[in-house]
Amino acid sequence: MIKDFILPDIGEGVVECELVEWLVKEGDTVVEDQPIADVMTDKALVQIPAPFAGVVTKLYYAKGDIAKVHAPLYAVQIEGAVEIASEESIATEPAATTAKVTEPVAATTANTSSSSSVSIEEFLLPDIGEGIVECELVEWLVSEGDWVEEDQPIADVMTDKALVQIPAIKAGKIAKLHYRKGQLAKVHAPLFAIEVEHAASAPATTNTDTVANAAPTAQIVSAEPARQGKALASPAVRRMARSLDIDLSQVPGTGKHGRVYKEDITRFQQGASNVSTPSTTQVKEAPAQASQTQVPTSTVTQRADTVEPIRGVKAVMARMMVESVSSIPHFTYCEEFDLTDLVALRESMKVKYSSDEVKLTMMPFFMKSMSLALSQFPVMNSQVNADCTELTYKARHNIGMAVDSKVGLLVSNIKDVQDKSILEVAAEITRLTQAARSGRVAPADLKDGTISISNIGALGGTVATPIINKPEVAIVALGKLQTLPRFNAKGEVEARQIMQVSWSGDHRVIDGGTIARFCNLWKQYLEQPQEMLLAMR
Repeated sequence: MIKDFILPDIGEGVVECELVEWLVKEGDTVVEDQPIADVMTDKALVQIPAPFAGVVTKLYYAKGDIAKVHAPLYAVQIEGAVEIASEESIATEPAATTAKVTEPVAATTANTSSSSSVSIEEFLLPDIGEGIVECELVEWLVSEGDWVEEDQPIADVMTDKALVQIPAIKAGKIAKLHYRKGQLAKVHAPLFAIEVEHAASAPATTNTDTVANAAPTAQIVSAEPARQGKALASPAVRRMARSLDIDLSQVPGTGKHGRVYKEDITRFQQGASNVSTPSTTQVKEAPAQASQTQVPTSTVTQRADTVEPIRGVKAVMARMMVESVSSIPHFTYCEEFDLTDLVALRESMKVKYSSDEVKLTMMPFFMKSMSLALSQFPVMNSQVNADCTELTYKARHNIGMAVDSKVGLLVSNIKDVQDKSILEVAAEITRLTQAARSGRVAPADLKDGTISISNIGALGGTVATPIINKPEVAIVALGKLQTLPRFNAKGEVEARQIMQVSWSGDHRVIDGGTIARFCNLWKQYLEQPQEMLLAMR
């Protein structure tokens, strides 16, 4: 029995996600709980497991597509319920599942001498953008009868937003192109048919002849110069070639299956310029000096701009930052901390208490001392409603930390810092940092934050104006720890460990005096660690 896997709810308020990578392919046998795909929501990278074992029959989205929650993600043939193909079962098969004509019975009926080793499969045009139901067929990059490889570009289609290149999901022979250039192709409708070869248990002589004849044919085709449309290249590379009036079929590609990159075009152009210079001088019989002066102008390379879509975490961060700045009146307060004693304390404890699971950095001390200060200034740990008519004082100290991960800026938070020891906070920070840098933070770790810390000093900054992580009311940026000269109590100059901290507050609920007094208490706990120890419960 073939069953569609429906994409479940993967986060509060999440209605769609980007298909980052398939971890399986069509035809693979999967077991229960095996990872199937990585998807990117507005908040984190989530891995989708298989709820039951079976054979994957169809993947409904291509890499980079937007998948809808509560819509089919892939189809699987459940083990122990395999249907035997017959005329009755084929006739009663739903249209959605018979879009791919892969039944051995049909293949045998069409050609009994092929021993069911060849089948015709329909390629359904996938979702190529949110809300897009049709697109214009700009150009076929193959012709009927061509042999194509997996991932080879088949067609360029134009949506109302962008030019998209459609790749082949399987290797085989193009049997039929369902649209002509300029026609409108429908999403989820067949785009082209491909003849796919399957390993047969008892191949007939006709199969042997077919394979034997196919090999020299492929060699002959590859030996001939390919047309412009058959070169393996992205739309950006094709535009670059057209702007330079270069035939892509003449450009040697360095990528997989001969794919052409922009660097290949640049090298080809430089080589063509060097070759054309002597021939021109022979025809026109120009002096050698004149030809040499023309070479530099002919080898000037044209660089093309790179366009990259903003998706996933980066897109969400952009929307949230705009909303925060436009709806919250920010003000900034800066202070200088002398952390000489705290650095010495941490160094003395680091060797004993650090391990693979616990990295005793400065951050646990910052978070625990902040929690102690929040107990005295609860307004710093509050949240205001949309129309600023109610202020909620949060009982939990869920302190967030911004981590620059490979998928963008993630702000995960350590829950209930007020109830944790410094070592427990350190263990949580280590866990969340590793998860954020791999892009696999659990949605629960990203929710319910009450105040945030941004450690810009890890990258070298000193002063910043951080943007509040709405609906929180405050955020602090930690600057770089520097060894600077300062006067001691005796008026003598000595080296001290100095850090600049920069606060941004919501001026609707926090005034300058409140944030200054809170920062002074936090500073006292950090500059005099014994005061922090005495304040702990």
